[in-house]
Amino acid sequence: MNKKQTGIKRIFSAYKNSSRAFVWLLKNEAAFQQEALLACLLLPVIAFVDVGILHKLLLLFSLVFVLLVEVVNTAIEAVVDRVGKEFNQLSGLAKDLGSLAVLLSFIFAAIVWISLLYV
Repeated sequence: MNKKQTGIKRIFSAYKNSSRAFVWLLKNEAAFQQEALLACLLLPVIAFVDVGILHKLLLLFSLVFVLLVEVVNTAIEAVVDRVGKEFNQLSGLAKDLGSLAVLLSFIFAAIVWISLLYV
């Protein structure tokens, strides 16, 4: 049985694994690429919009939330595809639920942006 890493070694290992996953997403996952591009385009807007710091943080967190949900959705899809490529109703449901989570995160972000910038 392998001994688990602890302390600073575990932190560096986790960082390395996370970085590898981030690079993979940027190279291979079209949805993540589009969402990351949108986030990069909207980041300067946050800097220049005339709202308080808490509202700026809410705008930022809404963008990060979309990316986070996309990461989880991609993980679900990877696990489902690992189990098997043949059609299975539960596999399809898992992918649809992940897709719904992404859609809901977009709706949340849109509501935040619209309510803070246009209302």
